Amino acid sequence: MNHDPQPPENLSQAILQAGIELEPERLELLDRYRAALWRWNEQLNLTRHTTFEKFVARDVVDSLELGKLLEQGERVLDIGTGGGVPGLILAICRPDLKVKVCESTQKKARVVQAIVEELQLPVEVFACRSEEVLELRTFDTLVARAVASLSKILVWVEPHWTAFDRLLLIKGQRWPEERGEARHRGLLKGRQLRKAATYLTPGTEAESVILSVVPADSDLGT
Repeated sequence: MNHDPQPPENLSQAILQAGIELEPERLELLDRYRAALWRWNEQLNLTRHTTFEKFVARDVVDSLELGKLLEQGERVLDIGTGGGVPGLILAICRPDLKVKVCESTQKKARVVQAIVEELQLPVEVFACRSEEVLELRTFDTLVARAVASLSKILVWVEPHWTAFDRLLLIKGQRWPEERGEARHRGLLKGRQLRKAATYLTPGTEAESVILSVVPADSDLGT
């Protein structure tokens, strides 16, 4: 007999089914973000995760797994935030972090800015490419999900390694191919790449990883 749980009817149920614990005020703010994201999504393609189950299994889980690798008070830049993942979810669930996000697609950047203002999040939104931000600001960690291949991201940030300490990238099962391409192109020369985390997407057997890239002489890679 099939005893699969019923699809969750709200965010609290979805969070519970995924085995995640959040403080009530974090959960409430996260639900407000989810509602705003889905509302804006009707006008602009921001996300395909438009069920409570998918929102939690993909957006929330990815962001929380990333958060486990961030130290208290880190300065974080989400490059290519899209509709705000993982940056805004990190800011909601880890208020100790100093989160900034950038998005070069102007329409999306304006939506993220509107959501930040609606939720009164202490997040600065840059409506430009990450390279432009890195010319002006410094960060502890850059984070990204579903933005571009490892090679493309390494090319973007190559001139700016003095502006940040490490890169954390959420990737799917094809990450070894991306690593191979980056090595072939010489983009990992002078860099350490390691798998910082591995986890399964709830409700599936899909494995995700978080890759860490740091300068070869950095003690962050150990």
